[in-house]
Amino acid sequence: MSIAKKEYKRVTVKSLVDMKKNGEKISMLTAYDYSMAKIVDAANIDVILVGDSASNVMAGHETTLPITLDQMIYHAASVVRAAKRALIVVDIPFGSYQSDPKEALRSAIRIMKESGAHAVKVEGGVEIKESVKRILHAGIPVMGHLGLTPQSIYKFGTYTVRAKEEEEAKKLLSDAKTLEKLGCFGIVLEKIPADLTKKVSDSLSIPTIGIGGGKHADGQVLVIHDLLGMTHEFNPRFLRRYMSLYDDMSAAIGKYVADVKSKDFPNDDEQY
Repeated sequence: MSIAKKEYKRVTVKSLVDMKKNGEKISMLTAYDYSMAKIVDAANIDVILVGDSASNVMAGHETTLPITLDQMIYHAASVVRAAKRALIVVDIPFGSYQSDPKEALRSAIRIMKESGAHAVKVEGGVEIKESVKRILHAGIPVMGHLGLTPQSIYKFGTYTVRAKEEEEAKKLLSDAKTLEKLGCFGIVLEKIPADLTKKVSDSLSIPTIGIGGGKHADGQVLVIHDLLGMTHEFNPRFLRRYMSLYDDMSAAIGKYVADVKSKDFPNDDEQY
């Protein structure tokens, strides 16, 4: 029997757990600025991720590693000011939580206090257990991230699919259970085999969010610039483009340049 979809005035971490229980898929997208977040939130997205992918799409870095905590707080605060419905989750950037649980807590507190966000996200499993515990004990909601973890890209050496081998798959499942036991409210599963995503999702009471993890995750996340076709060079198998804004924007800007050069813009109706 199908269950009627509940309308949420403000999505919370509890809302996401309820969605999983009710079999309702969770929608999640990134946003990094006020204008984009306002559009995404108005479209009834459930979760906005202020991802450290801002390092790539906003700042032009090759990896997510260079972005700083101050920069993440700036982006997060801009998004929080725009969003009225969505749950706002913010990545704690590389180097701000991995080695020192006290630093992890300081970083999470700064994000929550200075941006107004609702939760933080961290990459890794048992290796960051103490940092996760410290943040959760302070009452800050934590989302985990397993599989391909971009902050560890230099360790992996490639962006290929993770956990295809039995040993790594077993560790991922164990890490997922550890994160749930610690108190995480959800876990992003990036670029892992679909059957492993199903196994992990079925094993947890908290929701999984897939990106390149297949249809069995409890929700899906994409980078907004990829979904809209603004980053036209990036073409992984898991990406579905809903627009081709790179082409449309290039054409519009080219037309503007031509109109200025030809003295067509502004015309008599466009001046005072």
